[in-house]
Amino acid sequence: MRFGIDFGTTRTAVAVVDRGNYPVLSVEDTFGDAHEYIPSVVALHDGELVAGWEAVALGEDNPTLIRSFKRILTREQVTADTPVRLGDNPRPLGDVLQAFASYVLSRVRAHQEALGDTSDVEIVLGVPANSHSAQRLLTLDAFTRAGATVLGLVNEPSAAAFEYTHRHPKMLNSRRSSVIVYDLGGGTFDTTLVRIEGTEHEVVTSLGIGRLGGDDFDETLADLAVTESGRDNDAFGRRARRRLVDEARSAKENLVPQSRRLILELGEQDVVVPVTAFYDAVTPLVEQTLGALRPLIGREAEDLDNALKDTDIAGVYLVGGASALPLVPRLLRERFGRRVHRSPFPAASTAVGLAIAADPDSDYHLRDRLSRGIGVFRERDAGQAVSFDSLVAPETEPGADGSIRVTRRYRAAHNVGWFRFVEYAAIGAAADHPGDLSLIAELAVPFDPALAGVTDLAAIPVERRDDGPEVTETVIVDPDGITAIRIEVAREGDPFVVEASVTPR
Repeated sequence: MRFGIDFGTTRTAVAVVDRGNYPVLSVEDTFGDAHEYIPSVVALHDGELVAGWEAVALGEDNPTLIRSFKRILTREQVTADTPVRLGDNPRPLGDVLQAFASYVLSRVRAHQEALGDTSDVEIVLGVPANSHSAQRLLTLDAFTRAGATVLGLVNEPSAAAFEYTHRHPKMLNSRRSSVIVYDLGGGTFDTTLVRIEGTEHEVVTSLGIGRLGGDDFDETLADLAVTESGRDNDAFGRRARRRLVDEARSAKENLVPQSRRLILELGEQDVVVPVTAFYDAVTPLVEQTLGALRPLIGREAEDLDNALKDTDIAGVYLVGGASALPLVPRLLRERFGRRVHRSPFPAASTAVGLAIAADPDSDYHLRDRLSRGIGVFRERDAGQAVSFDSLVAPETEPGADGSIRVTRRYRAAHNVGWFRFVEYAAIGAAADHPGDLSLIAELAVPFDPALAGVTDLAAIPVERRDDGPEVTETVIVDPDGITAIRIEVAREGDPFVVEASVTPR
C-alpha cells in the first residue's frame, strides 16, 4: 500500500493512496481522540525513545520532550551522530529520526491492518526544496531503517503543486499556466514556480529560507509575553521557556481574523498580548518570505503590488501550517489581490500531493530542477590562495534517468589537492561568493605518486608541479537530490580513486 508522508517540523501528515482518492490518515492519540496529524516530537521513557502522541502523553513538563528536532537537519555539517539533547540525555540524531519514523510507520501499519492489507509499506517522502544532501539522506535513511520502502523524495512545494492541480484544475488555462507555491511550515520557508500543462508539472525555480517558519512566530510571541509581563530581566530556565513557547504556539493556532488579543499563562500570571503588537512584530518575518518570492515573478521592482498582472501566473498558493496565521494571507492579498489562494487544508496539502506522486495511476508527472548549486573550494598558488568553482549550477535540469552527472578533466598542478565540496543556495550566489553553504565532503588527494601511502597529508607542504597526472572529477546528483563525488588520478596500470558522498554515519 502506498502513502505520502510530509515529515514536518511541528506536525507530520500522512495521506493514503486509495483508488484515485487521497484521504489524510486519521491518527488516534493515547486518549482515543482522532487527529489528522502526528506531532513531530520525541521524548525518553524509561531510557527508551518514544515519539508522536506517545511522547506527548508523557506530559508537557517532561524534561526530555523535544519539539522541532527536524530543524537540526538544516545545520551545515549535520550527521547521524549529531547529538540531540533530550533534557540532560543526548541521543544521536539518527536514532531520534528513526524512532520518530518507526512511530509514524506504526500508525500507517495500523491503518493497513484495519483494512486487512498485509502488503509492504511504500512511501514518497517530502523534503524542503532547499534541503541539502545530508538532510535528504538522513530523512530517507530513517524511514528505510524503520521498515518502509521509500519510492522517492519530492520537494514539498512541488508536491503541493500536485495537490493544487488536483483540487483547482479550472484555475489553470492556456493564458495562465503557472502557479507559485508559497510553503510556510513550522521551520522552513520554500517557494516554487511551477509551470503546469494538464498533469505535466515543470519546476521553473525553487527558492527558500532554511530557518524561518512558525517556530519563529512562537518565539516572537513568547518574547512579547515576557515584555508585557514586565519580566524582561528575569532568568527563565530551559523548561520554563519551553512551556512558555508551547503556550505561545497554542495561542497562535487559535487565532482567527477577528481576534483582538492573545492570552498566555506565564507562571501564575495570565499575560495579554494585543494581536496588533504580535502582528507588528512578525510582519518583518513575512516580509522576508516576500523578498524570497520576488525573483519568481521575474520583476526587479521593489513594489510587488499588481506584480502578477500581465504574467502567466494563475495565483499564489498558500500551504504549510504557518500559512494559517491570518496575517499571512492578509499581507499576501495586499500585494497580489485575488490571485492568492489558501489551501483548505494547509497543513495536509503537501501530504496529499506526495500521495498523488506515489500513485502510479495518477498520471501526474514532475520535472524538477536542482534548487541548490554544487561547487568546490580548491587551493591554488601553491596553497597561498583559495578559489571557488561552480560545478553544477542551481536549477540544473536532470537527465532522462532523473540524475545529474558532471565530469571535468584537467592536469594536476600541485603535489597534493585539497578540496572542499559544498552545496550552495541559489539566493545571492556569485562566482566567488556562493552564499549559504552546506558541506558535502572535504578531500585530500595525493597527486604525487610518491605520496600514495601517506596517511597524514596535512603535514605535506603544497608545492607547484608542471608535470601533474590527469585528474577526472565527477559529481553525481541522484534522483533524490543526494550528491556523490568521485576523483580519479591517472597512474600507469593503477589509477588512484577517491570517492565521497554524504553518508548516514
